[in-house]
Amino acid sequence: MNQSLQQPNRLREGGRIDRARTLSFTFNGKRYQGHAGDTLASALMANGVDIVNRSFKYSRPRGIVAAGAEEPNALIQLGSTEAAQVPNVRATQQALFDGLVARSTNGWPNVQRDAMGLVGKLGGRFMPPGFYYKTFMAPASMWMTYEKFIRKGAGLGRSPMERDPDSYDHFNQHCDLLVIGAGPAGLAAALVAARGGVRVILCDEQEELGGSLLDSRELLDHQPATQWVAQVLEELASLDNVILLPRTTAHGYHDHHFVTLHERRTEHLGETAPVVDGVCSSRSRLHRLRAGQVLLATGAHERPLVYAGNDVPGNLVAGAVSTYIRRYGVAPGNKLVLSTSNDHAYRAALDWDEAGREVVAIVDARQAPDGELVEQARARGIRIIEGSAVLEAKGSARVNGARVATIDAAAFKVTGKAETLACDTIATSGGYSPVIHLASHTGARPTWNDELLGFVPTLVKGVHAAGSARGVHDLAEGLADGVSAATKALDALGQSAGSVELPQVDARREGKACALYQVPHEKPTLRAPKQFVDLQNDVTAAAIELATREGFESIEHVKRYTAMGFGTDQGKLGNINGMAIAARCLAKSIPEVGTTVFRPNYTPVTFGAIAGRHCRELFDPERYTALHQWHVEHGAEFEDVGQWKRPWYFPKSANDKQESMDEAVARECLAVREKVGILDASTLGKIDIQGPGAREFLNRIYTNKWAKLEVGRARYGLMCRDDGMLMDDGTTSCLGENHFLMTTTTGGAAGVMEWLELWHQTEWPELDVTFTSVTDHWATMTVTGPEARHLLAEITDIDLDRDTFKFMDWREGKVAEVPARVFRISFTGELAYEINVQANYAMHVWKTLFEHGEKYGLTPYGTETMHVLRAEKGFIIAGQETDGSVTPEDLGMQWAIGYDKPYSWVGKRGLSRSDTRRTNRKQLVGLKPRDPSVVLEEGAQIVFDPDHAIPMPMVGHVTSSYYSPTLKSGFALAVVKGGQSRMGETVYLPMADGKTHAAEIVGPIFYDPKGARQHV
Repeated sequence: MNQSLQQPNRLREGGRIDRARTLSFTFNGKRYQGHAGDTLASALMANGVDIVNRSFKYSRPRGIVAAGAEEPNALIQLGSTEAAQVPNVRATQQALFDGLVARSTNGWPNVQRDAMGLVGKLGGRFMPPGFYYKTFMAPASMWMTYEKFIRKGAGLGRSPMERDPDSYDHFNQHCDLLVIGAGPAGLAAALVAARGGVRVILCDEQEELGGSLLDSRELLDHQPATQWVAQVLEELASLDNVILLPRTTAHGYHDHHFVTLHERRTEHLGETAPVVDGVCSSRSRLHRLRAGQVLLATGAHERPLVYAGNDVPGNLVAGAVSTYIRRYGVAPGNKLVLSTSNDHAYRAALDWDEAGREVVAIVDARQAPDGELVEQARARGIRIIEGSAVLEAKGSARVNGARVATIDAAAFKVTGKAETLACDTIATSGGYSPVIHLASHTGARPTWNDELLGFVPTLVKGVHAAGSARGVHDLAEGLADGVSAATKALDALGQSAGSVELPQVDARREGKACALYQVPHEKPTLRAPKQFVDLQNDVTAAAIELATREGFESIEHVKRYTAMGFGTDQGKLGNINGMAIAARCLAKSIPEVGTTVFRPNYTPVTFGAIAGRHCRELFDPERYTALHQWHVEHGAEFEDVGQWKRPWYFPKSANDKQESMDEAVARECLAVREKVGILDASTLGKIDIQGPGAREFLNRIYTNKWAKLEVGRARYGLMCRDDGMLMDDGTTSCLGENHFLMTTTTGGAAGVMEWLELWHQTEWPELDVTFTSVTDHWATMTVTGPEARHLLAEITDIDLDRDTFKFMDWREGKVAEVPARVFRISFTGELAYEINVQANYAMHVWKTLFEHGEKYGLTPYGTETMHVLRAEKGFIIAGQETDGSVTPEDLGMQWAIGYDKPYSWVGKRGLSRSDTRRTNRKQLVGLKPRDPSVVLEEGAQIVFDPDHAIPMPMVGHVTSSYYSPTLKSGFALAVVKGGQSRMGETVYLPMADGKTHAAEIVGPIFYDPKGARQHV
């Protein structure tokens, strides 16, 4: 079978494809062939595939309309396996590779005969904008049923149900000048900057750099434009100060010239990334780029005209016709009708004619067009119908005719009798819209230009635009504009531009374009066949007109009511037309109506690229202490605390039976209370604070006083948000007059560090203070229990006498011959020493403690035992006894609040509010179950009256609850409304199983209320 039969629309010659490399691919279950250099769209078109998808709302057959990122219809599903599924890939941006498997995202049982298409055809008139809200409001009980069917019918493509086999990465970069767009203006700009010696990054979303020059009819220095492109790229590639990034879309422009780029690194090679030298390549990369200056050379999108039946397969924008012919060697059909309002679109007819296909007619909305391209068309004998437009495309699965008539564009009416022209392709052009999306990401509103009939970008400082991106469409002027913009950018950088001699471009005379957006029809818009404005979202001219009739005057409201410009389309083809229609209906001008706001992302970015390597085990890294291996070897069960793996408890085995958690915790608790236990507390956050302003800073960030804390002493502190609610707690030790070590909760360390920096940098920059996280630098071992002093004394040179090393003191010395800081701080209520050593020596010290501790019954304990012991003492845990609505006073910690400090502190004003002064706030109390064997459920709700009708007034909840082997009963901490004044009262806890537990409100300290044991 020869090539023409295999690919009926493939031209025998021409294009930038490699005809020597034939590639096979599958679309909707059928095998086809294309060539290296094809996109999936060009290959489908070469094979005569007309219907590539079904529309979003009405399930109408849709074909390829454009050739680049602006394509609204050809969103396809990629992947031959479940794991390789990628939804909503633009066929116009997907390079063809051998073995590619794709299918349409919509259409059941298939895209040719879609059952939903019948619903759209018969019921489309009953589905105006907002019909969901109007139709499915009642009865309310049916909404869940409606929703199932609506969701089933909505959406495009599907996500994979298996793990992605590929890897992705992030790349952080800086450059002096980022040039976005590698068309004529972008290439000229990059060349000037590169020769000036600055660091340049040039990116473009296409497979090749060159932009519109890759399919241009223009000659540069009397040579094909592609020859100049090749010369420039060869020079740029040879320079060390230039990075070239094809297949890379600048999809987001953020503050301070921070731009995110999505580079499709291997998506053109296969459905999974190849393995090179045993290493799997990344599939795509997210560049996080900070630029000194940014130059937008993003070009322009050609606007299609809005007319009846403009969504039937075979309707294309004129520029796409030229692109497929000149770049891919594909003619999209056989008989062309071109409808235009400008000279530049004539290029499509000339290219079509040169490809040996029939140009039925050029329908020009202008009277007496006279540009050079118009004269070339006349010279070739092509029929030109002046003052007219295509009113309606005929056909269903493919265009088979075009109804043409004379029109009065200004008056929006048909002025002559319609003529039907037999054709299979209609190309249209209503002008060119500069690509202003990235400029709009900066927050700058674009400006309407009447001469260009389009919006041009408003630029913030450090941003430049060149070429068609700012409405300079002429090739020679665009090249010069690129040089000018780059020169200004380099001047802003304090650099000189390099010398560049631009190629000679023959001047071309063009006639003035006319303003035509929606083509009038003999019938009113609401009665005429559907005229689509936004092809991706099935938004019609009638929908916009209806929206304005229903009172939507703001273009942002029109957008949201109709869905114009939603989704992956972002209004690339339809927004200007939609604004023009709204303006006509509201009797306003387009600038009065304005434009919608464009936001990142410019085109879709895969979740893989966004996540990069931050997935699976790297998504939320597991952190281990220096003693982790010992815990593993000794059978610890672990729990996650923040990112840390902490020993939960250490079950022992005897007679082939392993202790339960309750048994292990009971044993560990008694060991601490009666002998000595040891805890790996290395995960506590540690922040080193230094500087002359350190003491004052602590005074402002904590609720209590720090001005007189002596060197060698530690103090417990509470940290509040500015609303007065407790956010973290911990001890801070004075290591030197201007040097402190702050400890935080394990899970709160990062948040506290950020909090300190926030207040220092934004509120108190005058304080000379620095913060350094040292959590990983130090390992912490807590030795606690009646025998703790005896054990530690055997391996340290520090004097541990109770009178010289008091509670809340710290000392420096050696432990097991290792330099250490030892803090006499207790979270158990027993005599305790927290030993801090450089983390690399932790295992040696730990093992030495066990060697000497055997005779004292040294027992490792985990976080569950720690919780029991601290709760027995009424010690809180931030995040357990607190929930963002609890103040220090609610916890009974008035003693830790310095209302008389000379400088206001964070949370003071919040605590003075009337709400925080209420006496019936939830307050921390202890609960003693009437039945000592009962362990109340954490989170259980508390009521005063168990017989109250449902819904019962809930007056508090249990925050911590355990069984105490020391107390031989269950006990709990809770917050209860007015609880501190209700001591001795009984409260009730109704449970889900119907039982109700009674408990007595008691003080929160259950064990050694005077604290004698920790002061021995």
